[in-house]
Amino acid sequence: MAPKTPISLSFLFLILPIFFFIQALSAPNYNYNYQKAYNELSYDFYDKSCPRLPSIIRYRVWAAVQNDSRIAASLLRLQFHDCIVDGCEASVMLDDTKDMKGEKNAPGNVKSLRGFEVIDDIKMDVETYCPETVSCVDILGLAAREAVYLVGGPSWNLPLGRRDGLTASKKSVLEQLPSPKASLENNTAKFTSKGLDLKDLVVLSGAHTIGFARCVTFKVRLFNYKGSGQPDPDINAAMLSDLQSMCPNRNDGTNANLAPLDVVTVDRFDNEYYTNLISGVGLLESDHSLMADSYAAHMVRQYSYDTNLFYDDFAESMLRMSLVGVLSGRDGQIRKNCHVVNVDDGY
Repeated sequence: MAPKTPISLSFLFLILPIFFFIQALSAPNYNYNYQKAYNELSYDFYDKSCPRLPSIIRYRVWAAVQNDSRIAASLLRLQFHDCIVDGCEASVMLDDTKDMKGEKNAPGNVKSLRGFEVIDDIKMDVETYCPETVSCVDILGLAAREAVYLVGGPSWNLPLGRRDGLTASKKSVLEQLPSPKASLENNTAKFTSKGLDLKDLVVLSGAHTIGFARCVTFKVRLFNYKGSGQPDPDINAAMLSDLQSMCPNRNDGTNANLAPLDVVTVDRFDNEYYTNLISGVGLLESDHSLMADSYAAHMVRQYSYDTNLFYDDFAESMLRMSLVGVLSGRDGQIRKNCHVVNVDDGY
């Protein structure tokens, strides 16, 4: 009888490459920096050092959402503005000092970002039960996730153990923050500089299913699109009339008036944003520009048909974004107050 061992080995040599190929396909698609950050964090990072953290987050965010229907969008936006500028390190929380002009008062953030007080309330509770343990950046990420879930959106895996940055830069905001008035090419370049891509841009733009925008961010579409002296010809006629009444063509206090990013389901996280884009009722120029790119428009149509696909991809992109520019180990510090860098040693 012929020995069986060579046959078994031959079978292994045949099947192992297929197995590793399947494993590669199913592995998260992170580049080296993402994988490094992912490896340095863990899902159970605070399980022993701060076991009350999940319940503190859940209660404080729930209370905030009950009190303010806009706060879910504000917390989500606050995390995005933090991570997309110099990475996820809670630099957006830092107050300016005589030696540092930070992110909070930079164009695109000043008189626009909200939700700081929710993070402060959570941090106060956390410092009571587990002092000098949980970073502001992890609190921000957890709060944004909880807020999205509470208004009907998906949850997502969020590895923890990030540390807070030591500085912030107004210049970085000017250079790195995507703009609602910028072209798709310009905003995509800012995403790719962080290791993200066009798919992440389309998916994370879906966050505009909740929240509001100030008139100043889209008024050019209403009266002087691309210098034509006329409205954007692609904007829905009924929407145009409503917006022109809300945002008159004057440079006055009406620039701060608010319009919903999703006119159909203002306070609920869903896929209606993508349906709006197809119907010509996307509010921002950056939203509208997605339909001018064939690949982006294809994703818009897919997400408008399939809520589950959008939720799955949103969860994946939020995870990818949360790994941008992470500080861990002995880098950075655990701020005692999210608005001020610790001045003592030991962090």
